[in-house]
Amino acid sequence: MNATMRLSRTSLRSHKRRFAGTFVAVLLGVAFLTGTLVMGDTLRAGFDTLFADANAGTDAVVRSTNVVTVAGEGQGTRQPVPTALATRLSATPGVAAAVPDLQGSGQLVGSDGKPIGGQGPPTRAGNWITDPKLNPYRLAEGRAPSAPGEVVVNRGAADKGGLKLGDTTVLRVPDPVPVRIVGIATFGGEDGMGQATFAGLTLGDAEKYLAPKPGEASSISVRAGPGVSQQRLVDALTPVLPKGVEAITGKAAAAESLDMVAGLFLDLFTALLLVFSGIALLVATFSIHNTFAIVVAQRTRENALLRALGASRRQVSTATLAEAVVVALAASAAGVLAGIGIAAGLQALFPAIGFPFPAGDLVISWLSVALPVAVGVLVCLGSALLPALRAGRTAPLAALRESAVDQSGASRTRKLVGGALLPVGVGVTVAGVLAGPGLLLAGTGALLTVAAFVVLGPVASSYAVRILGAPLDRLRGVTGALARRNALRSPRRTAATATALMIGVAVVSLFTVFGASLKATMDQTVSRSFAGDVAVGARQFGAGGSGISPRLAPAVARLPQVEAAVGLGKGVADVDGGGRNITVTDPVALTGLLDLGKVEGSLAGLGSDGLAVSANEADKHHWKPGSTTRLAFTDGSERTFTVRAVYAEKDLAGDYLLTREAWAPHKAQESDTLVAVSFKDGVSVADGKKAVERTAAAYGNPTVQTRDEYAKSSASGIDMMLTLVYALLALAVVIALLGIANTLTLAVHERTRELGLLRAVGQSRAQLRAMVRWESVLVAAFGTAGGLGLGAFLGWVLVRASDADGTGAFALPPVQLAVVTLVGLLAGALAGWRPARRAARLDVLRAIATE
Repeated sequence: MNATMRLSRTSLRSHKRRFAGTFVAVLLGVAFLTGTLVMGDTLRAGFDTLFADANAGTDAVVRSTNVVTVAGEGQGTRQPVPTALATRLSATPGVAAAVPDLQGSGQLVGSDGKPIGGQGPPTRAGNWITDPKLNPYRLAEGRAPSAPGEVVVNRGAADKGGLKLGDTTVLRVPDPVPVRIVGIATFGGEDGMGQATFAGLTLGDAEKYLAPKPGEASSISVRAGPGVSQQRLVDALTPVLPKGVEAITGKAAAAESLDMVAGLFLDLFTALLLVFSGIALLVATFSIHNTFAIVVAQRTRENALLRALGASRRQVSTATLAEAVVVALAASAAGVLAGIGIAAGLQALFPAIGFPFPAGDLVISWLSVALPVAVGVLVCLGSALLPALRAGRTAPLAALRESAVDQSGASRTRKLVGGALLPVGVGVTVAGVLAGPGLLLAGTGALLTVAAFVVLGPVASSYAVRILGAPLDRLRGVTGALARRNALRSPRRTAATATALMIGVAVVSLFTVFGASLKATMDQTVSRSFAGDVAVGARQFGAGGSGISPRLAPAVARLPQVEAAVGLGKGVADVDGGGRNITVTDPVALTGLLDLGKVEGSLAGLGSDGLAVSANEADKHHWKPGSTTRLAFTDGSERTFTVRAVYAEKDLAGDYLLTREAWAPHKAQESDTLVAVSFKDGVSVADGKKAVERTAAAYGNPTVQTRDEYAKSSASGIDMMLTLVYALLALAVVIALLGIANTLTLAVHERTRELGLLRAVGQSRAQLRAMVRWESVLVAAFGTAGGLGLGAFLGWVLVRASDADGTGAFALPPVQLAVVTLVGLLAGALAGWRPARRAARLDVLRAIATE
């Protein structure tokens, strides 16, 4: 073992440059993973501290047990509790104070007339709690609101909107309410709770604008007296609470708030980064494997001499693996430090780009260090395993051979295995897609297809390089012909080098195709379903916004230019044991502005006890016109409704329709999410839009969009997603380029004597540089072409497998894919720059004398 380790150390000292690319690839992958874990732990700890500090004075929260939760909407919507209950609780032994807490949606308008937060982060409003120990917000400037129309806003919202003490602005609730800012507040010492905005009103204003009914609150915050623990306080409150009302400790309430943030943001954010860390490490795996494969091939004679001198197969293989372990440990350790630096940089960068990172030190757990190191070592060892075994199988007589010829491109086994695997993978994928939405079967087939691409890589590279390199013979003459011939020398090496880039390009192409398909689906949805001329307050990507005043649609309908205008409100209810979103509207008027497809039954007779459902929901519950179902509302009431209509198209209408008459007894803070408008004959869209905008200005100035603008704005979130995806995938592409550069550098070292001979017979330095660069471009072109094909296929799979309704569109964006192709080729040229420069600097006589 000692001799093996000495051999490994000697080899590493002698050939440090050979492993530079491997070192960097492991370092980048481990750094990304470490940064993700550290940042996730730090964010979670920061929000935990933030909520704990903000709610430090709240010892118990009294709330209703009746809650309706819709998938993806956090903690759900709870039934209000009577504000008068606070007075009764204040008299309970052990209670120092009990105050109602009333929360709702309220969007502030900035000094520029634009809503603060847009449609992104939550925009909240509530009553300003007068007990400073129970209020999670702390006054930093000014005073508490004491008269109607006065508000306190969080400092983050004031800074974003250019607002200051004494300014008058508008608060959308959703009706526009003029307010004057009398105070600026912080949340747990920060400018706000993340990017959320908050406006604190007097209790009277909050009840007027936010409460379903006067005398109702979202919950009641309770502070314990001296020496009373939170659990003891809850135990004292429970016997005096009415049925359907519960008390939980302040710590439990803070933990629920943290879980909500984690569920809606932290977990998703961390999972996304972990996925891209995995992609980066996968790309690194191919680059590392290729490096060790080349190094082992270059040391064939050296390993054969060791075998001839008595070294066993195990010793030779162990020596190669020991080199991989040393490189992996060193690179992983450096990667952990770099990852901690990345997390620290993001902690400083996030506030600068408008996302407040909760204050606090970086949280570096043992898992955030141990896991990346373990992954880095496993990736490096796994990548080096096959080359190490191949090194151990080197025959002693190989020392007498000049070189080995790579026949992988002509491998019959590869052709048979890959040729069988590819149709199986494609067949399973297509079968999974045709079987209906779901990623299990389709995903299995996709993995088999990717494996087939990898197996067939050396076989395909021989044909692909000949085809892709054919123009070089005419364009670059002998230089181009030599570049193509060099790329054809080792099909396995070419394929392994290109595979890393292929994976990166495939993932980029997958998301590009998926994003384009989502945008095409939205455009198709608007074209198919939206029959109006303009849309007011179009729903966009995000959770913010206060909605549109339900009085806007009737006001617009009265305009002389307007034929019809209908608003679509939103509510929630429990339907057959599950929370569902309810669309509140005038169903008859809606049919003239939205295409609901084929309708069974009648939308005209819904009244106050009928509902209309989509065909999908009707099929799930085995409903038809005349069926009955029970709806439970957030006000605690339950009613039986009759299904009076079933409609085919739910794109913009949703799955459930109720009349405003039916919803009125159960409404909370009423608002519309969309107002669809059609104009009379002879009225141009431009003139009609101006008339609607003038009317909308009095209702908080919501956005008025044409059909095309509506479709574009609905897809705006996809562009944001793609920008983030491209930024994250840049690391995988960089690692792939390092792999190409490392392979070419090793190839230059391997062909030192040959390059010297080419220079001796008249090849210029410029020609030599061009030859190496074009070889790099050919490898990159092969990887890019394979990645585009694989990515387009996987994009189609993802689109079809996630299309539950079968109404989605598949789109191949030619411009974006052309850009991806160009970037891949430019990346190949960039990767070949340094190896080409090094090759051109070789001393001719020394190169010729090289063994």
